[in-house]
Amino acid sequence: MHSDPSPDAIVSSALPFSRYVQRILDSEPARKTALLKTLHLPFRRVEMQAFLDSQSKHITHEEILHSVLRDLRKQVMLRLAIRDLSHQADLYEVMSSMTELAEVTINFALQYHEHWLTQSNRFGLPKGEHSNTTQRMLVVAMGKLGGGELNVSSDVDLIFVYPEEGETDGTKSISNHEFFARLGRKLIASLNDYTAEGYVFRVDMRLRPHGENSPLAISFPMLEEYFVKQGREWERHAWIKGRVIAGGSDTEAESILMEQIVRPFVFRKYLDFCAYEAMRRLHAQLRKEVERREMHDNIKLGPGGIREIEFITQVFQLIRGGRDVDLCIRPTLSVLQRLQKKQQLPEQAVTELTQAYHFLRKLEHRLQYLDDQQTQTLPLNPADQTLIATAMGFSDYASFMQQLDIHRKNVTRQFELIFATPRKSPTHDMLAYLWQAETQDISQTEAAATQLSTMGFTEPAKISERLRLFYHSTFYHQLPKSSQQQINTLIPMLIEAVAELPPVEITLERMLQLLEKISSQTSYLALLLEHPYTLQRVAKLVSISQWATDYLGRHPILLDELLRHDAPHLVPDWHTLNNELIYLLNHANSPKNDVIEWQMDVLRHFQHAQVFRLLVTDLEGSLLLETLSDHLTALADLVLDTVLNLAWSGLKKRHREKPAFAIIGYGKLGGKELGYASDLDMVFLYEDDHPDAAEIYTKLGQSINAWLTRHTSAGLLYETDLRLRPNGASGLLVNSMEAFAQYQREQAWVWEHQALTRARFVAGDKQVGEAFENTRKEILCQSRNLIALKQDILKMREKMLDVHPNPTALFDIKHDRGGIIDVEFIVQYLVLGYACQYSQLTGNIGNIALLKLAGELGLISISTAEKVRSAYREFRRIQHRKRLSGDTDMTSSAPIDGQAQKPTRIEGNHLKDDRMAVLALWEEVFGN
Repeated sequence: MHSDPSPDAIVSSALPFSRYVQRILDSEPARKTALLKTLHLPFRRVEMQAFLDSQSKHITHEEILHSVLRDLRKQVMLRLAIRDLSHQADLYEVMSSMTELAEVTINFALQYHEHWLTQSNRFGLPKGEHSNTTQRMLVVAMGKLGGGELNVSSDVDLIFVYPEEGETDGTKSISNHEFFARLGRKLIASLNDYTAEGYVFRVDMRLRPHGENSPLAISFPMLEEYFVKQGREWERHAWIKGRVIAGGSDTEAESILMEQIVRPFVFRKYLDFCAYEAMRRLHAQLRKEVERREMHDNIKLGPGGIREIEFITQVFQLIRGGRDVDLCIRPTLSVLQRLQKKQQLPEQAVTELTQAYHFLRKLEHRLQYLDDQQTQTLPLNPADQTLIATAMGFSDYASFMQQLDIHRKNVTRQFELIFATPRKSPTHDMLAYLWQAETQDISQTEAAATQLSTMGFTEPAKISERLRLFYHSTFYHQLPKSSQQQINTLIPMLIEAVAELPPVEITLERMLQLLEKISSQTSYLALLLEHPYTLQRVAKLVSISQWATDYLGRHPILLDELLRHDAPHLVPDWHTLNNELIYLLNHANSPKNDVIEWQMDVLRHFQHAQVFRLLVTDLEGSLLLETLSDHLTALADLVLDTVLNLAWSGLKKRHREKPAFAIIGYGKLGGKELGYASDLDMVFLYEDDHPDAAEIYTKLGQSINAWLTRHTSAGLLYETDLRLRPNGASGLLVNSMEAFAQYQREQAWVWEHQALTRARFVAGDKQVGEAFENTRKEILCQSRNLIALKQDILKMREKMLDVHPNPTALFDIKHDRGGIIDVEFIVQYLVLGYACQYSQLTGNIGNIALLKLAGELGLISISTAEKVRSAYREFRRIQHRKRLSGDTDMTSSAPIDGQAQKPTRIEGNHLKDDRMAVLALWEEVFGN
């Protein structure tokens, strides 16, 4: 049986790999005793703080403070080095112990210097000139300290900021600017000055705005102005890791700094695909520097090094962080995990990068343990090479180098896969040249025509002309030069993409329309340039559907959806998606200010993405219309449930934890027949005897409607129609269940009972939903005079025909006789007329299933019912396809969101049998 090695044996086994530890134990042998006692424990924040607090009564001036801080560093470094080199500490322990040491020492030193400088007989407290409140200096950690990934001999990158200018209120009053510069210098000296006892951390302040020649501490307004006017691309990378680690007891100041000043600079509100090109430039500069200084053996900056792994994670963060707060995190390994979960990086890439990161960081620490030097360069002398190889667990330096090269090659390969410039096709430059030329001579026009003919365009002259118009348009000439260049590169790719998608003229026209709409945001042009495959998918979608073109033009952020999925989309799992939405809305990184506006945007992006995913699947031909409607309805239900909860939690006056309130869906929402652009017909009901219930639930109803219909930068969720409530537009917005039931029994018109046949409980309190369903069944099951009912319904049908006249010879699928409305009226009559005998007719099962049921019950002939079911399916399918294709008789040129839809009219000969079947059933049901 092997017993665990003794602490003495552990220290002895690790000592050869750290001359730094050897020197300390030789010069201060008493430290070994303490080390042996505590070696089995990680060195955590609590223990560090306890040691500093135990010394605080002795700290009367700077020299003692410096001595205490350096003492703590030695304790931490000794234990950590031995634990790491003897395989008792993992990478996480090493990084977090060093990070905690930095945080604890910086906070401790800052408190003392602040206390000493603010004595009233010295400078006093710094006051804000506007707020007159005491100002604190916030210490922002950048780089590895900001990411919680500090290495064992790292410097700390710091930036000092304070909220407001002003003056101190002591005997020697100075400006806040000067006060915080002094405080900053004192703090740096406490950490950085090399005394007989060493140092705590080297401090690097060069990441501050304007670098080392600028003021040491900077105010919020100065920082914000710098970001807006002069902030450079590399600074966005640096600030990804920015984190307030001291002086941040004022959480409001911290959240203003990080949310309102830093976040908008680092993370763009849209998807920032321009980050690829910026990262390429940054990496090229780094490579030049590595070449110039011959740093190929540097495992941080050299090829396949730590920096390239960080670049990979950061480019995804810069592209998506403004849209996805889940990526606004700092630790490199955590970002890699999230990128895999979000399908932005394949599992193999994440595995390779994670393994390389672990290996390189472990190696970095072993290089630094040797002499406590801030180095990432492999040793040149054979003795140190052997030490490093052994410390890394290899028998010799050659086999260690072999493994290191595998990791570096993996990193380089993944880096190049992500950052490679997309290849152009052989014909690209020729096509680009032809249409960019200012003057078109005959030979160029002929060359264009020949090239287009070769590519399969049957009318090249038309295409040439259309492109010339595009390039001479005001829209194109008003674009910045950089956007024009992006479009110039895109157009030949676009021509190649549409060549295979007839009718090419229509596809090209739609693509140019889309380009016009998205080109104001260069990031989306960059997306198409970086991912040519996406351009082909877009071209395919728009060739099929004008509606898809318009939808993408209104929500170009959805182009991102086409990056993610090569195969047709899977059927949505609404339970998982609901959890995802709740997670997004309540994220730890959500803003503290304007949270409602932010949540509205999150909801809209989520809803648009789900609609678009369904649209892609639909256009790929793998969705039945009924299935599509079910999914669109499930999405609306999910959104309504979420909005109800958000609206309730946002009410100032609430008298209970959950509202006794229900959203009732009517029309297409009620019948689960939603289309892409359907509005939501709703009625709001409550069952609550609290004296303020009516007032509270009215506010809730108004809030729900605002959440759905308000236009934000992300668009809107749904148009709503609330006119089906009791007494219509002039009635109360929200009704008690009792008032609703009474109205339905005593005052409602027959058409309101017709509407009730397709109504259902959608979201809210289940008891209110049950009460509604009971009332609905009770109303539908009333015994009615069939002759009077027929007359009422026929009158209503006439009215609807008058409102929707059709002066053309075409068949209006929805409104004309023998169309959709006739089918709906037949079903509604059957439910209202016979539910008193057959309660199963009240089931909310949709028109197609109700026709089948009516046939089985003998209310109509089974054969006619079957024909009408088939006709109804066909009508809806054609209506749906026409709307998608953007038939000119159907879609207005204005955006579809919120537009009244024009009628769907078609040449109806091939639908003759379907119409006749509907009219035959009409005659069977309503004929005398």
